[in-house]
Amino acid sequence: MIPNLLFDFTVDKATKTVFVIREFAAGQSLVWDAFTKQELLDQWWAPKPFVSKTKVMDFKVGGRRFYAMVSPEGHEMWAIQKYTSITPKTNFKYLNAFADKDENPQLPGSDWDLTFTGQNGITKVSITIYNDSLERMEKMIEMGFKEGFTATLNELEQLLNRIKE
Repeated sequence: MIPNLLFDFTVDKATKTVFVIREFAAGQSLVWDAFTKQELLDQWWAPKPFVSKTKVMDFKVGGRRFYAMVSPEGHEMWAIQKYTSITPKTNFKYLNAFADKDENPQLPGSDWDLTFTGQNGITKVSITIYNDSLERMEKMIEMGFKEGFTATLNELEQLLNRIKE
């Protein structure tokens, strides 16, 4: 029996920050890999019916992931993640910005901080998303970020259930 897994999504307008905490019934190493390996990321990093298509991924400090979320009609919405800090298996940080198809970022962006902790086969991912501007954060929320990211994390849960031991 899978225990009740934690999911919390909080928006703090005063600090221009979104906090997401999500638990998964999978080992910490597997959850880490799902967030850091292109072949796994592209299987879940988009709410259905969208799909994720990574053009470049270099997971190292100073590296980047350049990818698109592609609609069923083929419309591409590009974004770039520039990795600023990596502590293997426990934490990584990146600057995220929307971009055009030629990898030109649309600033301001947001700073993502992801922390992974595991215990008894349950991995908790704590995500802090600090936005450079309140206007950007409000636009992100208006565009359905909570619903889209919730659906995306549900895609991850389904993937983990399929591939774990």
